[in-house]
Amino acid sequence: MYSVEEIKELLSAFDTSKATILEIKGADGEKLTITQKNDENIIMSAPSAPVPAPMPVPVSVPVPQCTETKQSSSPFIQPEDNTQTDDGSKPITSPMVGVFYAAPSPDKEPYVTVGSKVAKGDVLCLIEAMKLMNEVTAEQSGEIVKICVDNGQVVEYGQLLFMIK
Repeated sequence: MYSVEEIKELLSAFDTSKATILEIKGADGEKLTITQKNDENIIMSAPSAPVPAPMPVPVSVPVPQCTETKQSSSPFIQPEDNTQTDDGSKPITSPMVGVFYAAPSPDKEPYVTVGSKVAKGDVLCLIEAMKLMNEVTAEQSGEIVKICVDNGQVVEYGQLLFMIK
């Protein structure tokens, strides 16, 4: 590359010239580019208004519903609608948004299965929300007649979890 003195001489000559760009290439392949703006060459422009970010469009995710079927290929899920049935069974819905867990840990048995007898206050499942495990308990004594979600499934607030009779 050029010495400091040589670069100063080039800059001095560049300042007095009408040139607007000075490009210096050294023998070692290094490159130095200097741009000079004269008052007559400056083009003023007003800054453009910022473009607002597009608004997110809400996406509706279908929530699986329960059916009248008593058996399923999964030991946890039996789809069905959210209405109270004629046989007197009542829905148990999710009190929050989170992940449904049927058992206290992956290697443990589920809290309840179809046909399980439960007492008021018994734990039916866990819902993980914000890294906290929240117990969902039975609001009445009875028998679990339907399980409407699968283990590990994300559930919405108010989504049907169980039917109890």
